[in-house]
Amino acid sequence: MKKFNLTEMLISVVAAELVGALSALLAGGFAGFYREIVQPPFSPPGFVFPVVWVILYAVMGISSYLVYAETDAGVLRSRALTAYVVQLAVNFSWSILFFRFRLFGTAAAVAVLLALLVAVMIVRFAKVRRLAAWMNLPYLLWSLFAAYLAIGVRLLNP
Repeated sequence: MKKFNLTEMLISVVAAELVGALSALLAGGFAGFYREIVQPPFSPPGFVFPVVWVILYAVMGISSYLVYAETDAGVLRSRALTAYVVQLAVNFSWSILFFRFRLFGTAAAVAVLLALLVAVMIVRFAKVRRLAAWMNLPYLLWSLFAAYLAIGVRLLNP
């Protein structure tokens, strides 16, 4: 493992946060739309989502840095970071599909895919740095909850 580098870790966090911010920007104004659609049981108020996502993106950034810093991990490190980038790209697309284009069925499928990709990322992170994997368990749980919400919205808003 290379020596801790605060600048590199902050770059990892900012990069993850920018993915979320750009996705939200491209998704458009969603506060009013969220209130208009029929919500499944246990749907949180709209203000909860940005708060949770800011925290999750920060944790993703920190955990990806921990994996990146494991320079002795070779191909396992590369596979873990590839899984990270792939799930981040899928994550990026979800808000745009759901809020901008209102493709509820597609967004529900993407939400399920995202949860699976997060699980793959966690398994791959664990092979490089266990702490990085454990840090993403809340992300996996939130992704599963988001998939439930997306499927519920699709079923309740044909």
